[in-house]
Amino acid sequence: MNNIIIFGASGHGSVVLDCIEQEGKYQVIGFVDSFKKKGRLQNGYEILGNEHDLPVLMEKFNLHGGIIAIGDNWTRKIIADKISKIVPNFNFITAIHPTAIIGKDVTIGKGVVIMPGTIVNANCQIEDFCILNTNSSLDHDGKMEEYSSLAPRVCTGGNLQLGKFSAICLGANVIESITIKQHTVVGAGSLVIDDIDSHVLAYGSPAKAVRIRAVGEKYLTAGKVPYLLNVVDA
Repeated sequence: MNNIIIFGASGHGSVVLDCIEQEGKYQVIGFVDSFKKKGRLQNGYEILGNEHDLPVLMEKFNLHGGIIAIGDNWTRKIIADKISKIVPNFNFITAIHPTAIIGKDVTIGKGVVIMPGTIVNANCQIEDFCILNTNSSLDHDGKMEEYSSLAPRVCTGGNLQLGKFSAICLGANVIESITIKQHTVVGAGSLVIDDIDSHVLAYGSPAKAVRIRAVGEKYLTAGKVPYLLNVVDA
């Protein structure tokens, strides 16, 4: 099997590791994380250093590529850009847990993570670096633009259009033929019955926009320093 590494030794990184191990396509060599001590073990795998060590790690371990295990959509973009500057044409792999159900004529981009119990129905399009979390569902003809995400137990009707960097949070439900534009967050437990504009936070039943949302505003790690932010050239 080809050797890979995981960027981000967090709880999300542990779940991504499990997806990769269960899928059995790649051999994980270890984690890369700027906020964890080098040599420390995470789920039995060594933290090998930070992203600046990547050229050395590529040669030392004959790396085929890796995957970004960062839950926040905007931070995942920052990390992907940083990696691509250090190692141009770095190979970002996709991880699909074997319990996920993938329908007919589904297209899946690079760097995507599809978690246990997820259902992706026919004719869906999942662009680069998306996350479909545990027991989420993307119904027929849905489209997730790059760096968007579905949290655990999100349920969507057919023909969803989810914009870049947008996130639908825990347990939200979305009826058929809904468009949610870019950089928008739908709050946990919401029911979406109308289209939602870009750059807003929306929640409720039915979901309504409650305020403007800034690009890159944190929705998973409020009050915490995001992974690698102190070393990223913004």
